[in-house]
Amino acid sequence: MYKVKCLNPIAKCGTDLFDENYALTEELNEADAILVRSAVMHEMELSGNTLAVARAGAGVNNIPLDKYASEGIVVFNTPGANANGVKELVLAGMLLGARDITGGINWVIENKDDEGIAKSAEKAKKAFAGSEIQGKKLGVIGLGAIGALVANAAVGLGMEVYGYDPYVSVDAAWKISRAVKHITNVNDIYSECDYISIHVPLLDSTKGMVDAEAISKMKDGVIFLNFARDLLVDEEAMVKAVEEGHVKRYITDFANPTVAGKKNVIVTPHLAASTEESEDNCAVMAVKEIRDFIENGNVINSVNYPRCDAGECQYESRVTVCHKNIPNMLTQFTGLFAKLSINVPEMVSKSRGDFAYTIIDIDGKADASMVDEISKIDGVLRVRIVK
Repeated sequence: MYKVKCLNPIAKCGTDLFDENYALTEELNEADAILVRSAVMHEMELSGNTLAVARAGAGVNNIPLDKYASEGIVVFNTPGANANGVKELVLAGMLLGARDITGGINWVIENKDDEGIAKSAEKAKKAFAGSEIQGKKLGVIGLGAIGALVANAAVGLGMEVYGYDPYVSVDAAWKISRAVKHITNVNDIYSECDYISIHVPLLDSTKGMVDAEAISKMKDGVIFLNFARDLLVDEEAMVKAVEEGHVKRYITDFANPTVAGKKNVIVTPHLAASTEESEDNCAVMAVKEIRDFIENGNVINSVNYPRCDAGECQYESRVTVCHKNIPNMLTQFTGLFAKLSINVPEMVSKSRGDFAYTIIDIDGKADASMVDEISKIDGVLRVRIVK
């Protein structure tokens, strides 16, 4: 029986996918797997029981990835599961930026007691008129699951779309409309586009990437949208640019004291992925990842270990190894099985940065003594018998 701990409420359509071999638990120290959304895990000490953590969402800045990797704990996320929900709010953000819809709504509320409000509205509406987005230039920074959907939708709305992503994957590239113009220098996005929407992960290399210098390169009157992570933007510099009129509007999904209540800054309270559909999709995807890992040893959509998929085991036993990405590891694994006179008909090994993951199928019965022998190899972090 595997125990699963939910650190946040996880949609029932996801947890219902666990069969009789799984049980939800309230005790963190007995959890074989953990499901999490927004709970901060940096100060949590997990027990040796924990095999995996699955984030029901894309961002993983609330999880200590390297620490868990060094402990042989695989961390998953759910890329693309909430992409449509985010895309739709980005489109709403563009419309809110183009036309002062919120100002118009507030005017109606303020004048609700005016018996002649219909006539007054005809005079007042020109203050909220704004412009259309059709024919305008949109720059999308980051063409992953969300960025690609935003770019394609904007093409459908008649916008001229520029996309920047030096690391775009082949899979993502196939999903991007041919009408999206591929840009190799982000400065061209800044100087040319009327709207800019950022969709990159928060990493050391991207933190604060939209700084005062980047903002200064942007076209006068630009509308900048941030539905990715607040720390990607130097928001003090952005608010200053809005106050000076260089940036027409800053639209963000991350409420904080720097942006809340500022004129021409539209802030939503982290609503982008908070739709019923997105939460359901993330929950289902996270549970499927956990089950595939526990039952088959496969690593799909991990953020601290490489993708490693051997399908279902067709042999007598399967052993998986989390280990450091150093020379001679595979030779030592196969040498050990040769010493035990056990054939290895199938082995898949992948690396990612400092860490690697190996799936070994054997013609023989895996047992605790075998695990002990593999664990003694220098650089091995965790060994598990899957079958």
